[in-house]
Amino acid sequence: MRISRLVPALAATALAVLGLAPTASAQAPKSADAPAVAQANPAQPIIGGGYASNAPWAARLFSNGRQTCSSTIIAPTWILTAKHCVSGGGLSFRIGSLDQTSGGTVANGIRVQSHSTADLSLVQLDRSVPGTYAQLGNPGTVQVGQTVQVYGWGATSQCSPEINCQSQRLKVANVVVTGGCTDAYGGRAICARRGDGITAGGDSGGPMMAGGLQVGVASTSDRQTTTAYANVTAYRSWIQSIAGV
Repeated sequence: MRISRLVPALAATALAVLGLAPTASAQAPKSADAPAVAQANPAQPIIGGGYASNAPWAARLFSNGRQTCSSTIIAPTWILTAKHCVSGGGLSFRIGSLDQTSGGTVANGIRVQSHSTADLSLVQLDRSVPGTYAQLGNPGTVQVGQTVQVYGWGATSQCSPEINCQSQRLKVANVVVTGGCTDAYGGRAICARRGDGITAGGDSGGPMMAGGLQVGVASTSDRQTTTAYANVTAYRSWIQSIAGV
């Protein structure tokens, strides 16, 4: 996950984009406005946390058949994820299964709508997928000091490349909101510090949930103590204009 400007003591900390997409998504700007530090940090594990037991809105993102990012389904034909996760193309999703290798529904992406300044993308599916969709929060849903949950199929141990140690089962961890910041593209984001876990490669695009509502999309992380999520609540009107929710 990511962090940014509102934490001066961390300003010098190199932050890494969480995705593992094989092209530009793996090279996307690491934090607010910085261009080329995506691989400046050695791979760090999603430390602590545990396995999710209930996340019917979870969707594993594959780019050209390669497991790269996490995401959520927010409407029958719409996936919400990070912009730096979609540039590799050939998008497909396993939806509604905690196991990224089986179960749920597999659907392909046919159209991508990315925000111009934030690390957010909406992917239209080639079919309508029934199920439980992530409900999105509004401004005020999340507060500084609040413990929230983050989900993803990212790396669980130090290894290189990180794709070799991503979790087969969806993981969840608690983090504590520290304030606002910026995401990988300079968009509005929610910063958080490690609680019982932190994220790593492959968690990009996954949700931050507060009280059962999605308030963020994983953008960057120092993979040790801090993270930043594109602020879903700040871009609700944009999401609604495309996906209708």
